[in-house]
Amino acid sequence: MELFKIKRDIPFMSYGKLTTFISLVTFIAAVFFLVTKGLNFSVEFTGGTVMEVQYQQGADVNKVRQRLDTLKLGDVQVQALGTNKHIMIRLPNKEGVPSAQLSNNVMDLLKQDTSDTITLRQVEFIGPQVGEELVNNGLLALSMVVIGIIIYLSVRFEWRFAVAAIIANMHDVIIILGFFAFFQWEFSLTVLAGILAVLGYSVNESVVVFDRIRENFRKPHMRNKTVPQIIDNAITATMSRTAITHGSTEAMVLSMLIFGGAALHGFSLALTIGILFGIYSSVLVASPLLLMFGLNRDNLAKQQKQKEEVVV
Repeated sequence: MELFKIKRDIPFMSYGKLTTFISLVTFIAAVFFLVTKGLNFSVEFTGGTVMEVQYQQGADVNKVRQRLDTLKLGDVQVQALGTNKHIMIRLPNKEGVPSAQLSNNVMDLLKQDTSDTITLRQVEFIGPQVGEELVNNGLLALSMVVIGIIIYLSVRFEWRFAVAAIIANMHDVIIILGFFAFFQWEFSLTVLAGILAVLGYSVNESVVVFDRIRENFRKPHMRNKTVPQIIDNAITATMSRTAITHGSTEAMVLSMLIFGGAALHGFSLALTIGILFGIYSSVLVASPLLLMFGLNRDNLAKQQKQKEEVVV
């Protein structure tokens, strides 16, 4: 199925140096913000108090948030759980104030100026040690995904393809983290899940483009074409598929971002940024890197010969 068909190949590789330079600048900027500003970790990572409060008639989330801001606790998160009758409140730790006392202060404050019946359904205290454990487990999960992708690409493709794809994927992850560091958006477990999803999504796009490049090298009518022309043809041929898959996925993710509420905001935000930069990196980062690594017909011929010898 094709949404459209482009008759002439678009000369993407003629802009390869420019796009690589832009990617390098954005990558350095993302690393700079990560180092200087750091990530704004959520309560799950830093420790704090998570409260689930029930209103009999319903609550105005914005008013609850404004009310809690008077306690001057810092970054307090308030979100509705399905309906505005069930509210989840995340409070950071406050030095010198026990968590139990903090939750009592919150309940006393919420019960003021309202005739509605408010019930504390659940309260959880997350210590700094638990938060540190979640950070370590999150980094471990991210590392395992990266290692798995490296192994998969190394087995399936010639090493130049594998290295280019890994660099492009790491580019996407660092850019997402850079956005969260620059704007100081909250980095929660759902954001980490979004980053892991972006890794798999981005590598899938790179594999599709690389497969078409490898096939083009074997086609008889492509023998007189240069390597940049072969890559341009592969990218142009997959643009219709890219528009359909990424367009439909981005529409779904944007709907979650707009209508999903606070519970899905971090996850959908990470996916939105990751999908956009995933398209860019697969086409305008990974492919130019193949040229920088010296990809030619001899590389693929040697790999094919080695595979045939192994099979024999």
